[in-house]
Amino acid sequence: MFFDDSEAIINPGSFVSKVDNMPDIGVCCFSKDLFLRIVKGTNATKIASLNSTDGTKEIYEIKYKNVRIAFFMIGVGAPHAVNDLEEIHAMGVSKFIVFGNCGVLNENIKDCSIIIPTSAIREEGTSYHYLKDGQVVTLNDKYKDEFIEILNEFAYKYVEGKTWTTDAFYRETKNKLLKYQEEGAVCVEMEASALAVVANYRKLDLFIFFYAGDNLASPVWDKRSLDGLVKLDEKSEIAILALELANKIYEK
Repeated sequence: MFFDDSEAIINPGSFVSKVDNMPDIGVCCFSKDLFLRIVKGTNATKIASLNSTDGTKEIYEIKYKNVRIAFFMIGVGAPHAVNDLEEIHAMGVSKFIVFGNCGVLNENIKDCSIIIPTSAIREEGTSYHYLKDGQVVTLNDKYKDEFIEILNEFAYKYVEGKTWTTDAFYRETKNKLLKYQEEGAVCVEMEASALAVVANYRKLDLFIFFYAGDNLASPVWDKRSLDGLVKLDEKSEIAILALELANKIYEK
């Protein structure tokens, strides 16, 4: 790939403008079912939207413990997620909390348990347009201690470890599973390494965490709670952890 760090021809500001009074802190997820549940349960107010050829994404304001939080969905897969992050940053958000499900590479990780990624294997293409070198990128240097305090307060067990970020959901092979297990990966998803690289490039604060979904380490692939509506009540409680972290960030 030809890496070029010169000025881009097209920028996020070409498509969106800064939103007056946009909250500085944003919380986002990938699941539409969970997103709609949280919007309804918090009496969120629509404040902006992202428009693209695949539809409109609405951005809401949630008031949680008197903290104003932008709440929105971002796209699945590194290119889509990065474009959404770029545009929402251009609207005025500079601190992002991203959460969603992941596949687990260790069958001892229970369904819907919390995973804090500490680094990510860059097996996606988007991040290489922002950072040339390095197969692994560090994650969550900032806010991890605060998030662990919240997990302990709410009595959540958690796992820390490396994540494998891939572009190809249907090319997660047994050989790759074994390779990345040997390298210390505990889970797989499709956005983390790219979001981390872009956040660093744009000098944004970013914290990412996952709740465990399908199990790739079992003898036969186990879907578990991968579908959005499965264990939605439990996932809604996990979403509160993200809002709690936003509150802690605001108080700092």
